[in-house]
Amino acid sequence: MTMNQNEKLRYKKHLQLLQVGSEGQERLKAASVLVVGAGGLGSPVLLYLAGAGVGNIRIIDDDRVSLSNLSRQIIHTTTCLDSLKVESARKRLLELNPDIEVEVFPIRLTPENSDEVISGNWLVIDCTDNIETRFLLNESCAKMSIPLVYGAVFEFEGQVSVFDASRGPCLRCMIPEMPPDGALADPELHGLLNTVPGVIGLLQATEVLKLILGIGEPLIGKLLLFDSLSATLQTIRLNKRPDCPVCGQLDSHTKD
Repeated sequence: MTMNQNEKLRYKKHLQLLQVGSEGQERLKAASVLVVGAGGLGSPVLLYLAGAGVGNIRIIDDDRVSLSNLSRQIIHTTTCLDSLKVESARKRLLELNPDIEVEVFPIRLTPENSDEVISGNWLVIDCTDNIETRFLLNESCAKMSIPLVYGAVFEFEGQVSVFDASRGPCLRCMIPEMPPDGALADPELHGLLNTVPGVIGLLQATEVLKLILGIGEPLIGKLLLFDSLSATLQTIRLNKRPDCPVCGQLDSHTKD
């Protein structure tokens, strides 16, 4: 995929990077990614992937924009209240970069549609806020060998990882079983510093660009922890579990 003159001007700073250059920028243009969730995490992810020139961005979210969203879900505006988030996000992304394609799915991800929605994407970015959807994403991505860029936030903290079952652990290696009811905080009942999803979303977007470009060291087998109150980043090692209910089974099938 070659760039037009406008794109060469738009991506000037990328083209000046030896690790990106024309070849890398054309790879970004050829890439297709799925962003699951157009809220607090999805907002910075979507804006920066569009700005970077990722050529085909797909968004799935069945929610509508509410006033309580706007302090942190910065892709949406007051004029978008009660609009579908995917439509609000698509409009903003195309205003930012008309040279990309944006596909939207105003639906909820379910076991029945998960494989179909995820299939064909280079990467999937988890910008959700519930464990059921995360488990579903992880299972489909592991089955199709598609890297899953994970992000999560709570109050003043956040975490990021890349789950690629073909090269390292998956989400179920970190969380083997569905937590019991009440074990995880309900995002509707807890506060959140509005900048935290911005930081975590930018880290997720950075991992996406690194994976597409094949540069740096992705967070495969690592969990990055961010604490806004102490302004610290910590990375811990995640190990692949031979008895993982998802990728452990995939490994055993491969060996058979």
